[in-house]
Amino acid sequence: MNIAALLSGGVDSSVVVHLLNEAGYKPTLFYIKIGMDDDELLHCTSEEDIEMASLIAHKYGCKLEVVDLHKDYWDNVVDYTIKKVKQGLTPNPDVMCNKLIKFGVFEQRVGKDFDKTATGHYATTTEINGKTYLTTAKDPVKDQTDFLAQINYLQVSKLMFPIGHLMKSQVRDIARKANLPSSKRPDSQGICFLGKVNYNDFIRRYLGEKEGPIVELETGKILGKHKGYWFHTVGQRKGLGLSGGPWYVIRKDVEANIVWASKGFDADAQYGNEFSMRDFHFITENPWRNEIAEKEVTFKIRHTPEFTKGKILYTPDGYRMISNEKLQGIAPGQFGVVYDAASKICIGSGEIK
Repeated sequence: MNIAALLSGGVDSSVVVHLLNEAGYKPTLFYIKIGMDDDELLHCTSEEDIEMASLIAHKYGCKLEVVDLHKDYWDNVVDYTIKKVKQGLTPNPDVMCNKLIKFGVFEQRVGKDFDKTATGHYATTTEINGKTYLTTAKDPVKDQTDFLAQINYLQVSKLMFPIGHLMKSQVRDIARKANLPSSKRPDSQGICFLGKVNYNDFIRRYLGEKEGPIVELETGKILGKHKGYWFHTVGQRKGLGLSGGPWYVIRKDVEANIVWASKGFDADAQYGNEFSMRDFHFITENPWRNEIAEKEVTFKIRHTPEFTKGKILYTPDGYRMISNEKLQGIAPGQFGVVYDAASKICIGSGEIK
């Protein structure tokens, strides 16, 4: 089998190469470069990552290629991020990077020549009645199916997740025993500009600053000032610069540049138990075929180990999620990721309205 393995220089993807070689495969390794070398603020140092990837390639006698996709990345993922932030929404660049770049542009230009593409994501795939489903990883803390919830069936049926059945501690242990040069590298903090560039600096570069009031939701009292609604997200607790807290961002008025806040974790205004999703995307199939009846599912509205139980309902305007418990900080723009009731199969996702 002809396998392309995406290598970041981190411990997870390095162990993928080790496991593939142990299984008798000789994958071709690819490092996807997305940083902009000519921009001081947005420059993402790739030298150390590429050096680490080269060491892994040398250790296992694999070919390594650097694929420069920075223009595609900035034209698609960054453009998406800035547009959503400007609309007052909370985007998820990780989701779009996987959909459009790692398994989108890369597949169209390079991956198409291989039988499978292997990655270091914590996820699994399961065959049921001849169809491939995206399923959760063994390690609930590291599970990344929520970041993969916008990929399509062709993508998921071609992907391999060799570490999805392992706990993170086991991955580290394999790396240590195999003397992998990346065994002690700390985990990355997400995709390039989020992991190595200050997020607010990044937003400021594109949208600048625009001072506006922070207003208490219950009283209408002006509590302080902010430098632009785009620096804040619904549910945010830190970074408002207000005393006597905790204060939470409840909502944002984009037109008036107002950030509405409420004090105290028990404030009802912070909670909701339902939300609607636009453009719901099914990975493998629509198991309900747009039936009107409510269906029991589990879901996530942010990257956490826990699943929330609820019901999904199809309406003429799209899918609506009704949670069994109150949800804090439902942030429009994020993805509602839906799983089956057993929290195993990732059915798909939609952008929270």
